[in-house]
Order: sequence, then structure tokens, then C-alpha cells
Amino acid sequence: MRIYLAYISIILLWATTPLAIKWSGEGPGFLFAVTSRMAIGTVCILLMLGLSKQRLLWHRKALKTYFAVAVQIYASMLAVYWAAQFIPSGWISVLFGLLPLMMALLAAIWLGERSLTIGNLLAYVLGISGLWTLFGSALQIGHAAVLGIIGVLVSTFLQAVSSVWVKRIDAEIPALSQVTGGLLLSLPLYLMTWAVFDGHWPTEISPISLAAIVYLGAIATTFGFVLYYYLLLKQSASKVALVTLVSPVMALLLGHAVNHEPLTIKVVTGTLLILGALLVHVLFDRLTGSRQAR
Repeated sequence: MRIYLAYISIILLWATTPLAIKWSGEGPGFLFAVTSRMAIGTVCILLMLGLSKQRLLWHRKALKTYFAVAVQIYASMLAVYWAAQFIPSGWISVLFGLLPLMMALLAAIWLGERSLTIGNLLAYVLGISGLWTLFGSALQIGHAAVLGIIGVLVSTFLQAVSSVWVKRIDAEIPALSQVTGGLLLSLPLYLMTWAVFDGHWPTEISPISLAAIVYLGAIATTFGFVLYYYLLLKQSASKVALVTLVSPVMALLLGHAVNHEPLTIKVVTGTLLILGALLVHVLFDRLTGSRQAR
């Protein structure tokens, strides 16, 4: 039951996070937005750690895990915040739909999983076709949108690296400790990045931007990351990433309804191709798993 609730929560968080990321950076800038989010998230996660009476572990595997988590919290999140300036928020969730395919490829290399099947190769073809369609739509918006797509792809790849790396280390430490350690490593890097490349305290923040920053820091970071790494402890990395089957559609509809983002034929086609790739990936994985069970 806990696992199902965690899946539902992550789907809702991943569907709303892209729009909140876009709103949070409008005005104060993306560096201030992501840095303040992680500062709020760090305070909240330390409070949760204290209330749960857990202690951070400092053995070698734990430190490696914190570093692997920091790859997502710092590098991956920084890339997606930068990219969100240039593309509609719904596209972020759609492009993150490629996460299971990237994780399957990395799992085959790092974990020795037999994930490069004919079904997965077909899924890669569909995914690349969907990506190509979105690139065509981005060119109609402008070259900056192409940079935005590339930025999200880099972010997605870094999250895949982080997730598979955590599975490879297999430190078996609580998800709350993993996220706390990752945030404690990431926050100083964010503060230094903001100080060097921006360093200006915003003179005015709109209520929407402020609400988005607080939501992302207190809810998406505190609960979203913990639930994500909790599922990684309980489920395979590729299964966890399957929440991207549902969240892209919700994110596209939310962006269109609330933020008036365009929903063109090319965007819908590209989205359906990427979701089709995920569906093929899931079906062939289950088929292969059932055959091996026999």
C-alpha cells in the first residue's frame, strides 16, 4: 500500500513540478529560484531527519551514495532550471519520459541487466522519433527552444546516471538519509554558483514565483526526492521511472490550461511517440520477465 501511495504522490509531483519550475524563475531568475528552493528543502529535510530520530551515516558506501544523489539534486536540477526558460513547461515532463530508456541503457552497462532487447530497441526508435518531432516544433518557436530541449535531455541523462549509480552502490540506507546527504553536498554548490553567476538579491518577487519556490522547496524537494529514493530502495530503477508514463500528459494539460502553453499537432504527436516508446519498453520487459520466470 505504501508503494502505491508513493507512486501516486510522485506522479502528481512530477506533473506539477515543471510548471512550478517555470513560474519560480520568472522574475528572480533561474539561479535564485533553484538555490532558494534547495535552501528551503535542506531546512525542511533536516527537520524531518530530526523528528524521525534518524542519523546520517558516514561510512564509505553512504558517502558515495550522497555524492550520487547530489548528481541529480545539483547537476540535473540546475540543467532543467536553465532549460525551463526556453520551452513550455509541459515539454519538460514529456522529455523526462525518456528517463526509463536512458536508465535501461545505463543499467545494461553498469548493472549487467539484460535490458537491450528487441523491444527496447524498438522503444528507442519510437523515442528518437518523438524527440525529432519535438525538435521540429522547437524550431518553429526559435533556436532558444532547441537549447531548452538539449538542456532537459542533459538533465534527464544526469538523473538516470544518479539513479542507476545509487542502485549500483547499494548502500541500503534510508531514503531520507540519502536525500539529506545529497542536499548537504548540493546546497554549498548552489550558493557558490548563484554568487558567481548572479549574486543579486531580487528587488521584487511576484506572489506566483514566491509560492512556486516555497512549494518546490517544502513539498517537491522534501517529499518528492524522499519518495523517489524510497521507491528506488524497494523497486527496480526502470520500474520507478515508469511514472513518466502518466505525468507527461498531466503536465501538458496543466500547462495548456493554466499557463496557456501551445498544444500543437507536432507536440501531441511527439508526446504520443515518446509515450508509445515507454509502453513498448514496459510490455516487452514484462513479457521477457514472465518468460524468465517460467
